[in-house]
Amino acid sequence: MAPRLRRERVDLLIDHLWKEGYLTLSRKFGKYLPAPPAISGYEVDAISQYKKKIAIGLTVSAEELNDIKFISKLEAISSYKKIYPMNRITLFLGVPYSSVVKATMLVSTLSEETQKQIKIVTLPDHN
Repeated sequence: MAPRLRRERVDLLIDHLWKEGYLTLSRKFGKYLPAPPAISGYEVDAISQYKKKIAIGLTVSAEELNDIKFISKLEAISSYKKIYPMNRITLFLGVPYSSVVKATMLVSTLSEETQKQIKIVTLPDHN
């Protein structure tokens, strides 16, 4: 994914988190905020907080959805409890509009508890 396109998708995901009431703690491509640390060994795009709820933002491309290791990445990130062990983490998954069905099918293969922690955010396709 091109750096400019990736930055735009991260910006759109941050906008969605703001609309949900989350305050951004760290984000990729940020001018004033630091980049988020790796979560369970995987890079994430944003970490946000609303009261005591923690949200992790992750944007994916259609190619990343085809990766075999994508399911294990989702499970590892959604089960991360090191930062705030008492709070559950919500994973906001930014997916291009054309890949929403595929992302939904991949998330549905996970355990029911993990599915409740993942929210799919539709991002516009760029040509």
